Amino acid sequence: MADPIFSGLSRSVFDDANPSPYTAGLKKGVDEALVRAISADKNEPSWMLEHRLESLRIFQDTPMPTWGADLSKLDLDNILYYAKEGAKETDNWEEVPEHIRRVYDRLGIPEAERRMLAGVGAQYESEMIYHRLKEEWEALGVIFLDMDVALERHPDLVRQYFMQCVPASDHKFSALHGAVWSGGTFLYVPKGVHVRDPLQAYFRMNAKNMGQFEHTLIVVEEGASVHYIEGCSAPKYGSQGLHAGLVEIFVKPGAKCRYSSVENWSRDTYNLNTKRAIVERDGVMEWVGGNMGSGVTMLYPCSVLAGEGARCDHLAIAFANAGQWQDTGAKVIHAAPHTSSTVISKSISKGGGVAVYRGLLKIAPHARDSTASVECDALLLDEVSRTDTIPDMQIRNNDVTIAHEATVGKLSEEDVFYLMSRGIAEEQARAMIVNGFIEPIVRSLPLEYAVEMNRLIELEMEGSVG
Repeated sequence: MADPIFSGLSRSVFDDANPSPYTAGLKKGVDEALVRAISADKNEPSWMLEHRLESLRIFQDTPMPTWGADLSKLDLDNILYYAKEGAKETDNWEEVPEHIRRVYDRLGIPEAERRMLAGVGAQYESEMIYHRLKEEWEALGVIFLDMDVALERHPDLVRQYFMQCVPASDHKFSALHGAVWSGGTFLYVPKGVHVRDPLQAYFRMNAKNMGQFEHTLIVVEEGASVHYIEGCSAPKYGSQGLHAGLVEIFVKPGAKCRYSSVENWSRDTYNLNTKRAIVERDGVMEWVGGNMGSGVTMLYPCSVLAGEGARCDHLAIAFANAGQWQDTGAKVIHAAPHTSSTVISKSISKGGGVAVYRGLLKIAPHARDSTASVECDALLLDEVSRTDTIPDMQIRNNDVTIAHEATVGKLSEEDVFYLMSRGIAEEQARAMIVNGFIEPIVRSLPLEYAVEMNRLIELEMEGSVG
């Protein structure tokens, strides 16, 4: 059997940056002139420019969140909101400039495409530089495009769904996203089509003080199914970067969507991402996510169970190391009868890191005979780290079954001693126990990405002895 694609990952793969001469002279901060320039550069229809300008107005009028992670040190005037490396988008890796291709080669993306993926998109800074869907799926009507290209080729379809799931008025950073979004993925799966292999997009920030605002829009028509994977990373500079992407998923009757993500931004990055799905009758939405790396994360994937019999599963891992605040969780809104949801969240805190589970479970008055289960497990690796569980449960119907469980534990010294007695080094023994703790979630990822997740955890665990 061939070696797993990601088995050789090291921290330098993520932290090393390419030169970024294309940012010379670019203005930092966001204003109307920049928003108009972005729209003009992309030759967008007038309705999109109007949407951007209205989003900018909402952003400017909305205060910063005062709950959750501390955002007081985030300097929004010192961020680059739009930067283009200059490479043209292609469907041939050989046509990607060598210095950029080398980044994705080290990350294993082209190899993953060859071995296991139905299609791949790769974004570098504010624009996609590679996008390709295998012909067998294109022939069945699957649309898998860069969002900018989708807006050009399918304007009516994009307009029907764009920011209808997450409006600009949702919060300050959804408004910012609506004003300056660039790149991302448009995925449309026609009725009854089951895409056998996963599709993936990988988002890479490279320049210092860069912001990335990709938009992911997924529509899975009736009776169809798809698995979409997102990965992301950024190098470490010692100065702030910002990620405020947005994911909208529409699961039609009897359809199924699995969305997996491995977010591994640098310690410099504020990861303020928004993800939401609307699930119709008998539809299934599955979220599988891993969050680590970023200095501050605020991320709460949301499922709105809008149709009778709709179901969702949320599986998540958060790793908070020294200097990190991982504020993550899930939101589930049962808005129809006979709906069901499961939330399993696991967090690991080390070196003084803070991991917070912040969740919302809402049962509407008419959502009778619904079932919901929330399980939060936290693992503390030392005496100086912290974990909190902050559930918000709004139950408006008595004909429901609700379960909530939260546990906090420490690394068992007896287990560590047992493994060491079998000849395993202490640091490796600790990493093995942590990998066992997160295994129920990692096993939901495709094999290669499970290897990547385990390897990332091992990198975070390095130096855990003492």
